[in-house]
Amino acid sequence: MTNAPQRLSALLAAGSLVLLAGCGGPPQSSGTGGPDGQKQLLLVSYAVTKGAYDRIVPKFISQWKAKTGQELEIKTSYGGSGTQTRAVIDGLDADVVTLALSADVLKLEEAGLVDAGWEKELPNNSIITNSTVAFLTRPGNPKQIASWADLIKPGITVVTANPKTSGGARWNFLGLWGSVTQTGGNQQQAEAYVTSVYKNVDNLPKDAREASDVFLKKDQGDVLLNYENEAILATRTGDLKDPFLVPEVNIRIEGPVAVVDKNVERKGTRKAAEALAKYLFSEEAQAIFAEEGFRPTNPTIWSQVKDRFAPVKQYFTVQDFGGWGLVNKEFFGKDGLWDRLFAKTR
Repeated sequence: MTNAPQRLSALLAAGSLVLLAGCGGPPQSSGTGGPDGQKQLLLVSYAVTKGAYDRIVPKFISQWKAKTGQELEIKTSYGGSGTQTRAVIDGLDADVVTLALSADVLKLEEAGLVDAGWEKELPNNSIITNSTVAFLTRPGNPKQIASWADLIKPGITVVTANPKTSGGARWNFLGLWGSVTQTGGNQQQAEAYVTSVYKNVDNLPKDAREASDVFLKKDQGDVLLNYENEAILATRTGDLKDPFLVPEVNIRIEGPVAVVDKNVERKGTRKAAEALAKYLFSEEAQAIFAEEGFRPTNPTIWSQVKDRFAPVKQYFTVQDFGGWGLVNKEFFGKDGLWDRLFAKTR
């Protein structure tokens, strides 16, 4: 029988080859497209946002038509955030991106697609949603998983997506790491703990939505680490029968939006793209995000809905790890912490 480290190494190797699979996007476009001069935009996002944008996009289109008299078509593409980022760099003709983490927008900036200073172009450093890490367990929680520390118990099987392709998986990784370093532990203790957790992982789905399917529909694993909004959705649909757990010490997950400057300049779609990005901060859009399980960043909407969400007593953020520039290099870059960690498990 293949042991867990061997299975995990194979999964990681396979996952690292995934670039465009599951992207679900339309073919590239070199113009504004559409019949009779109708404007077209392409919104590229990460997998778990689809439910929100299925509701938000039609409202924006109606508002745009009322304001400008112009017909607007908005196509969408969903997949793992890392996969989507690579697809845009490789030519997926996005006008607007709403990715799982600012680190992926920085990659677009480094590729010359997004102008420097994009964070300051919109409110809240261009962060449209917050979330946090949730634990989903089997009915009755038979393995008694109640804290970060319980994830290294012998016999526990953990499901989390692949950090090579999934932004949500990177947030999970930072949540695990910070559960040690932000509560008095040192770097060596954090690495030992995270290594132990991933020894209990034998499935690395490509994105957060696939991770939910693996756990909820294929019945694999004892505990799933995923976005809180995915746990809320699973509860609403009935796929998750028992309450989920949100650890009281947790990472604040921040989802950004950015206009893809190089593409909108070439396509002549900047005005509509910027309006869409700005609309995502409106009370109307933020209320929909909240209904779909995301923690809104609009203060007015948050004050109205905060009681719907589990309390987090101690938040930490990516800035506590030095910011995304450092994290991209030291945690997830070539020969970084992620790669070294898995070398230990082979």
